[in-house]
Parts: sequence; C-alpha cells; structure tokens
Amino acid sequence: MKPKKAKSYNPEIELAKGATLDAASYDKTQKIKVTAGKVTVGGISGRAEISGTATGRIEPGIDGTMDLWLSIFRYTRPDGTTDHVAGWNIPTILKPGQTAAATAKAFADYINAGTRPYHATAAGGKIKIVFTEK
Repeated sequence: MKPKKAKSYNPEIELAKGATLDAASYDKTQKIKVTAGKVTVGGISGRAEISGTATGRIEPGIDGTMDLWLSIFRYTRPDGTTDHVAGWNIPTILKPGQTAAATAKAFADYINAGTRPYHATAAGGKIKIVFTEK
C-alpha cells in the first residue's frame, strides 16, 4: 500500500469552499428567494430576500412556515487539517400578518443564537449570512 501524498494548501481553492444556501416558503403570501447561494470560508456571504406579508401558521403542519438550509462541506486549513462543517436546517414559524423584515430578523436571531459557525444580519426583508469561526 502506497502512503498518501501530502496535499499542498491552496488558499484560493480552500477559501472558495463553503455551504450552499437554499430556501423554501410554505406560506401562501410570503415568499423567499436566494439571491447569492454560496456562503464561503473566504467571506463571501449567502443572501436571501423575503417578500410579502405572511398568512402565517393557522394549524399544525408545514403551512405557514419558512426554511433556510446550509449544506454540509469540508475545507482544509493552512495547517493541513480538514474541517467538516455540518449542514443546518433553519426553520421559522410565521405569524399571521408578519412582515418580511420581521421574518428576516427572526432568521438572523436564530442563526446568531446558534453554535454553528455562521453569523447573520437582517435589513428590511433581506438576510445576509457569513461563515465565521465561532
């Protein structure tokens, strides 16, 4: 059996790796659209835009909810170690009449309260997610 050759660290390649951002709305009147679908180790942010006023959750089930997903990914650090970043499903339950700005803020608050290596900011109905080392 041949020993594995050590890979050289290429910062351009490693800093371009990151999570794919995806989103879905299960609300009749409030929608979400991903406008930048990659959150990279090198600081490129993922972005989504929420529009409309929510019908909201009226009864148990998926109707009246919205989700963001960040995919699993791996990247190599400068010291040669490999970091595995777990995927993350980020749900929110919408209240009847909830504005796009309130939904974006709810997502940002949820992300920032978590222990995952992400930070989010909300402005109006827009959300911006960056990769951080927490």
